[in-house]
Amino acid sequence: MGRVTCMQMGMCAQAVPTGAKPEGSMELLSTPHSIEVNNITCDSFRISWTMENSDLERVTHYFIDLNKKENKNSNKFKHRDVPTKLVAKAVPLPMTVRGHWFLSPRTEYSVAVQTAVKQSDGEYLVSGWSETVEFCTGDYAKEHLAQLQEKAEQIAGRMLRFSVFYRNHHKEYFQHARTHCGNMLQPYLKDNSGSHGSPTSGMLHGVFFSCNTEFNTGQPPQDSPYGRWRFQIPAQRLFNPSTNLYFADFYCMYTAYHYAILVLAPKGSLGDRFCRDRLPLLDIACNKFLTCSVEDGELVFRHAQDLILEVIYTEPVDLSLGTLGEISGHQLMSLSTADAKKDPSCKTCNISVGR
Repeated sequence: MGRVTCMQMGMCAQAVPTGAKPEGSMELLSTPHSIEVNNITCDSFRISWTMENSDLERVTHYFIDLNKKENKNSNKFKHRDVPTKLVAKAVPLPMTVRGHWFLSPRTEYSVAVQTAVKQSDGEYLVSGWSETVEFCTGDYAKEHLAQLQEKAEQIAGRMLRFSVFYRNHHKEYFQHARTHCGNMLQPYLKDNSGSHGSPTSGMLHGVFFSCNTEFNTGQPPQDSPYGRWRFQIPAQRLFNPSTNLYFADFYCMYTAYHYAILVLAPKGSLGDRFCRDRLPLLDIACNKFLTCSVEDGELVFRHAQDLILEVIYTEPVDLSLGTLGEISGHQLMSLSTADAKKDPSCKTCNISVGR
């Protein structure tokens, strides 16, 4: 199997290099066909095709026409995507195409190929273009999330004690839970906020909680971007030795604030099984983000000071286990992360794979 890396592959603005000619004195090349794309990751794919046996020894280069399909929900802050034309030296098929600057996670692409023979005068004899095949790139794998985790750890700061998880929302939300959901906060599907490659987005169900406290009071802040009503629940109700803790994401929204998404899943639950194969598992007593440890016979909880933690609890939460009340602060809508798009240019929270 051939492999084309970022160093071996170039990009050009035209469909074929300057000087390419479909016809010439040499025998024409057959048009590639039966394109197959597989082994797809967030920033790579493997491609193969069929060409005539007579061409196998002649072909010196492959031209790959890669185009991103239009998406009405694409990040408006990014520059406009342009078609990518890749030029690779001929290698045995199938070959792997890898490059984080032109492949993004969870993105639909179309691809077509053309073969070429570089002639002695530097010009190319080229085949016709193959049929076009569509495919979609994948999510971040565990190793990519581990890189994000390492970056988040570098700025997490010291650990502060806390005692409650809290969820801010409008009064009507809690009234609906009491009236129509048996007094339970029901898990819902995570939106597309954060890294585009996060395997939790649009896939994991849970209830979002916060745990950050104010440095000077040790209490939750009185301001909220999500509503003036707050449900507070003792930390041990959601986080204890029977709970697994997973790292899910690290991102920012064109501001100095950085967010880390963590998942709390009771061991053996449906959410736990989902996370086990997709997210890095953290030691609940020893990590840089959120800890639960036994001190003097009691559970003690701490959170990272310099990150805004978004904690997803994967099971329904009974409102009778906590307290509900109105907060006195402001509703800071500018800090809302609902469907927030990650800043792809931030060096603090991006890694060298698709954004």
